[in-house]
Amino acid sequence: MAMRRAAIAIGVCSATLVVSIASAQMPLPSAKPPDGATLFKQQCATCHTTDPAEPTRQGPLLRGMLGRRAGTVEGFHYSAGLAKADFAWDEAKLDEWITNPQAMIPGAVMAYRQAKPEVRSTIIAYLKELQ
Repeated sequence: MAMRRAAIAIGVCSATLVVSIASAQMPLPSAKPPDGATLFKQQCATCHTTDPAEPTRQGPLLRGMLGRRAGTVEGFHYSAGLAKADFAWDEAKLDEWITNPQAMIPGAVMAYRQAKPEVRSTIIAYLKELQ
């Protein structure tokens, strides 16, 4: 009986030691945020391409858009409001657009919106790289 109690006590001590060691481990590093290319692929590439050799999708080609007059990609049919837009795309305009296209240009047909400034800035930085 004494041997059995000793074995149980050793088992309990061993289990306690394992729990203590497990809780003393280093925390996992936080996940690395996605880069611009990954975010573009996840959130924009369904409707847009960055490769002029690819066929046009629901949205226009986005390579080279910064500095380009809005609504002017040849062969793409824009909404009336965007076709009449009188500005060139820059980072501020693109940030406003991605935040809420319909608020920027009433009647715009782009359904995507991005509320997170850090996601918008990462996507915009990626598009700048493609100039």
